Amino acid sequence: MTPSFAPGRRSLAKAALGGAAAFFLATVAPAAASATTSAAGRPEGLGLRLPAPTGPCPVGARTLHLVDRSRNDPWEPAIGVRELMVTVLRPAVPGRGFPRVAQLTAGAAAEFASLAPLVHPPLPADGVDWAATLTHARAGAPPVPGRRPVLLYSPGGGDARTMGSSLAIDLASHGWTVVTVDHPGDASEVEFPDERPQRPRIRTTVLRPDMDAAVFRTMIDTRVADLRFVLDALGLDRVGVYGHSAGGTAAAQALHEDRRIVAAANLEGYLDQWDGELLPVARQAPDRPLLLAGTDGFRTPRLDRAWAALLAHGGPVARRQLADASHWVFTDYAALVPALHRAGLMTDAGRAAMVGRADPRLTVPAVRDLVRSFFSRHLPSRAEPPPGPRH
Repeated sequence: MTPSFAPGRRSLAKAALGGAAAFFLATVAPAAASATTSAAGRPEGLGLRLPAPTGPCPVGARTLHLVDRSRNDPWEPAIGVRELMVTVLRPAVPGRGFPRVAQLTAGAAAEFASLAPLVHPPLPADGVDWAATLTHARAGAPPVPGRRPVLLYSPGGGDARTMGSSLAIDLASHGWTVVTVDHPGDASEVEFPDERPQRPRIRTTVLRPDMDAAVFRTMIDTRVADLRFVLDALGLDRVGVYGHSAGGTAAAQALHEDRRIVAAANLEGYLDQWDGELLPVARQAPDRPLLLAGTDGFRTPRLDRAWAALLAHGGPVARRQLADASHWVFTDYAALVPALHRAGLMTDAGRAAMVGRADPRLTVPAVRDLVRSFFSRHLPSRAEPPPGPRH
């Protein structure tokens, strides 16, 4: 998770934020990034592509606006309720005429263009057409009939759910229903269907660099409550949860708190509070499967200490590590950052800091296989038979 965020107003955030053969080669070769042009033929910025899913199913997408009237928003109390945006990705019936869903809408992309180098300083301040990236999910594609196991996804601190599109869509192509969850207030940008008197249509992050223990605790507590509310609102039971960074922290803690969650994958999230206090999930042996997945580029003493404390209790916990990789390799940046680097829009050091130096033709399938094989064992989909003995 980006370890330098704390609350503040939008204006302050913008001023102060510092901070494999299965992979289709065409998506990461030089053709993976191209300059888009305006109607007048002038270049507008680099267009980026996401890797295609590897499963047998087409994927349909539906966006939902959920309102929890039992809670107020912790970052903007004037709103009066806690609102979430989620995307439901499901195996779909094959057919034509359903457009691919953009990773970011035009409005969200405009906000992200200014926030990107503030949330993630290695990203370029200009030269990218963030609205041009399409996912491999189709809007309006009818879902395959029948119930399927559900996975919830929580993104990293400061990131929106849209930056986890590639992995989520790949999981859906293998038979799961995947619900990606935004956490407004700490997400870089969240677009709602409309605006309210106390909330714009596109809500941007209120986080700032001067994070403290109280703010970090609020962020994690809010995310856990958000995930549990999604289970309530959608009437879900026996689900899996996975998350990156702060989302991984929330996924692990939600497993501890809510027995409707049968397995969780923590993709490099801390298991302690900002001041070092271990989270409840790290203080006792879990009784349901938990995957701790990390990288050699983000293996910090703080992360090791809390993960080791959890592993010392025993239980169905496994730790895995990716080599020559770094923190955001678990997100869409695994494919996007190398394309930006090839185009000269990111430095060698910036690429290494975000996703490591390994080829995305290796890292993208590695992350997909790691998460998919974990849930295939503990919450198998109809399209994915359980694998042999693994984590």
